[in-house]
Amino acid sequence: MKYLIAVFVLLWCFPQKPALQPAQTLLHPQWLFDGEQVHENWSVWISGNTIKQVGPRNTLAAPVDARSIELPGYTLLPGMIEGHAHLLLHPYNETSWDDQVLKTSIAERVIRAGVHAEKQLMAGFTTVRDLGSEGAGYADIGIKAAIQKGVIPGPRLLVAGKAIVATGSYGPKGFAEHVTVPLGAEEADGVDNLVRVVRDQIGHGADLIKVYADYRWGPKGEARPSFSEAELRLIVETAASSGRVVVAHAVTPEAMRRATLAGISTIEHGDLGDAAVFALMREKGVALCPTLAAGDAISQYNGWRKGVDPDPERIKAKKESFAAALKSGVTIVAGGDVGVFSHGENARELELMVEYGMSPLEVLKSVTTVNARVFGLGEQLGALKAGYLADLVAVKGRPDQDIRVLRHPDWVIKDGKTYKQPD
Repeated sequence: MKYLIAVFVLLWCFPQKPALQPAQTLLHPQWLFDGEQVHENWSVWISGNTIKQVGPRNTLAAPVDARSIELPGYTLLPGMIEGHAHLLLHPYNETSWDDQVLKTSIAERVIRAGVHAEKQLMAGFTTVRDLGSEGAGYADIGIKAAIQKGVIPGPRLLVAGKAIVATGSYGPKGFAEHVTVPLGAEEADGVDNLVRVVRDQIGHGADLIKVYADYRWGPKGEARPSFSEAELRLIVETAASSGRVVVAHAVTPEAMRRATLAGISTIEHGDLGDAAVFALMREKGVALCPTLAAGDAISQYNGWRKGVDPDPERIKAKKESFAAALKSGVTIVAGGDVGVFSHGENARELELMVEYGMSPLEVLKSVTTVNARVFGLGEQLGALKAGYLADLVAVKGRPDQDIRVLRHPDWVIKDGKTYKQPD
């Protein structure tokens, strides 16, 4: 009931903003990234919410009364896809994770999430994979519904609901045994319990299942695997029977190995991944979502002065593991763990992907076509192609040469509707 009340508050507080929806529109950028390569003097014809035609400017057969928009100096690209976000969190240097889960009302968290959703959309991310409500139950599913109904502006969402964790591994620690503490996730173990929990989450509307394959529960607080390979395989098989995939939080090589062999779709974080486990992931077709920006942000919250101080060990290790992932040829999806840092600053992850060794063009592919394919959206999103949904972003300059221009999109179009344009 408390989650329904929170969603009602969200719907009441965020009236839908008007969005332009011309029947026929021609966009004429100077450059166009179609999801694979950059073209000069190519145009896009949008009909309703669908891309009708893409190609050299003079070859498009749009009707003479179509609205025509010139975009000199701009690059037009597919709406970007965020691979790892938490709409129901905000930066830990504002409020700690424990205080958000233990002390903040669900109503406040849902209202914040509505603000976060709009910020991500205005940042050019028209689709977002939200990987866990972090103690807010199924509120993410209600937020998704509010966006779909046009009640609030926001990106298209893929939501996980409550992440699954092994008993005793996760959540706030240090409380007396008679105190029941909200965990921020759902505990499950063993055959019967895991099957029931996965099916229950699917029944509540989860688009995918998220599991913590390891967590910081070792004798010295270090990360250790939390589920056996057999348990992970059971989660995957149960979800797969409903057509859903499973993603795994995993930072240790052993948890990454177990998750990969169990059939997980993507590994989230992979901080300590090595050449062997990345080679296995490539062999099995498992993608890595590196979340570089999360570690970068947390290190700065802990006092690291980036650009002034030497890299802390956490950053050095992440750079090494990411280099190993690139060398292995494992598929890299773009996702920053937004919520650990500010919503709307999603492009921080893309900048770090370049800083850590990817080319700007490969990063552009990752945040569009690759994400769409890995997330099961590749027949509708992630590319500028006839028949695809009209999700488009326009930025000043050439992101294939300077990824930083993605920080400031001037145009954002989702499902054929213009949500952001120059004044």
